[in-house]
Amino acid sequence: MKAILIREHGDATHLEFADVDEPRPAAGQVKVKVEAAGVNFIDTYHRTGLYEVDLPFVLGQEGAGSVVELGSGVTGVAVGDRVAWAAGRGSYGELAVVDADRLVVVPPNVDTSIAAALLLQGLTAHYLATDTYPLSSGDTCLIHAGAGGVGLLLTQIAKIIGATVVTTVGSDSKVVLSERAGADQVINYANSDFALEATSALGDRPFDVIYDGVGKATFSKGLKLLKRRGMMVTFGNASGPVPEISPLILARMGSIFLTRPRLGDYIATNQELGKRAADLFRWISEEKLAVRIGATFDLWDAAKAHRALEGRETTGKVLLKP
Repeated sequence: MKAILIREHGDATHLEFADVDEPRPAAGQVKVKVEAAGVNFIDTYHRTGLYEVDLPFVLGQEGAGSVVELGSGVTGVAVGDRVAWAAGRGSYGELAVVDADRLVVVPPNVDTSIAAALLLQGLTAHYLATDTYPLSSGDTCLIHAGAGGVGLLLTQIAKIIGATVVTTVGSDSKVVLSERAGADQVINYANSDFALEATSALGDRPFDVIYDGVGKATFSKGLKLLKRRGMMVTFGNASGPVPEISPLILARMGSIFLTRPRLGDYIATNQELGKRAADLFRWISEEKLAVRIGATFDLWDAAKAHRALEGRETTGKVLLKP
């Protein structure tokens, strides 16, 4: 079968469209025919070696498709079911093997591509807004990269809860997308200082929480925008890892909180995964949550997808289609 493989770490030229052995499901696993794979920054971290993986390695954690084979002991899914996953391996391939307890069954009213585009970033947005810093009506939050996949979904979930949302984006076209998602204020950091814009509109230190998936370029400036006992949630490294920080700085800035969460710890059990996915699918069916697929690439063109993502050229979700 065909898949996207890395044999050594590096830039997007190291992505190889290669023939690999067809995976076989072990006990508790399911083989799925991949209909769409999600492209995420974590895939670029695996490619570059920022997050270590054993080589050679088939990229891709997220996807959706139809079950073609069950390993022994699998219950809850059947051959032919449409399923999606956010914590698998080898999703950049024609076939993938996924642990059965990491799958969610896709409802009949949700397109398979939408499920592939939703799950990882939707689950991330869900845990950020409901658990890492549980937003309440009346809270004010800043969401960086508001027109990205997580940003658009997180904005909508924050508005469902009733929070005031300020976002940052990198172009005028992205301003429009973020506004459509419900943001109360959108700051184009390409032509303005986001900290000055935020304080000008809302006053000094206006935010209860900052959700920062950008990292190095925004982190330090954002700390100065938090209310006393506010929270900085740094959950991504799109511009590079954040600098090291002394705990004393957090005290001096108003006893603020700093956390670096990861999705796996918020979907650690099948029950947690199922509950979060159920909320997301319910909001879609109620037309409270919309998923934007910003670009779709052929599987063999994965390098182009990575370059677009890393170049901040994308909006919404990027998919690969085998």
